[in-house]
Amino acid sequence: MKRDQARASVRLRFSAMRAFHEFLLMRGLVPKNILREISLPKLEKQLPRFFTTGQIDTLIESPANAPRTNQAPAWSTARDTAIIELFYSTGMRLSELVGLDVADVDVIGETARVTGKGARERICPLVPQALEAISRYRHASNVHNGPLFINKSRKRLSARSVWAMIKSRLVQAGLPANLSPHKIRHSFATHLLDNGADLRSVQTLLGHASLSTTQIYTHVTTERLKTAYNAAHPRAKNG
Repeated sequence: MKRDQARASVRLRFSAMRAFHEFLLMRGLVPKNILREISLPKLEKQLPRFFTTGQIDTLIESPANAPRTNQAPAWSTARDTAIIELFYSTGMRLSELVGLDVADVDVIGETARVTGKGARERICPLVPQALEAISRYRHASNVHNGPLFINKSRKRLSARSVWAMIKSRLVQAGLPANLSPHKIRHSFATHLLDNGADLRSVQTLLGHASLSTTQIYTHVTTERLKTAYNAAHPRAKNG
């Protein structure tokens, strides 16, 4: 299996086999679970994928550039633009975005109050473009209280609907369809670190409980630095 399969596949198969042997042990059909003693290969560390700044701009512009379907309400374009702007402005999770209420956005303070994992609240700064997009959407949709983002039935927009919308906008914009809303969060963190933000600040903005979770993004920026170095340094290129 190690020769022919990815490490994740090996671990998944052995997890099922271990559970089955644990069941046999519990029923007294085997003297011990021999699979407990087998060490599994460690998972490869995969760096987060992210959008370039140019791809983010293209994605943000995609709702306005795409034809609107007859089934969609007239304000759906403004809503989709506001969602993408808000994703990139804050790096919030999909579940956090759909959980926002109108009252959570402080236009004067230019912030959004986000409820993250473990019901922990944090305050996310908003860039002017996101505030403007939210304002245009709210005016067009006549949303003044309750859920911030709504569907055509004027109920809270679901995470599944936002996921489908992002996928659709990616296709319309000619961007890789295997990217996702969570990749916008990755892009937010990576672009901040690329432009000099410190790790602790990025941790707070993302709502990570542990700094080690945020440190994966330093590997992304380091890899980009190495790529630039290898492409530009005379000895690196010759080597």
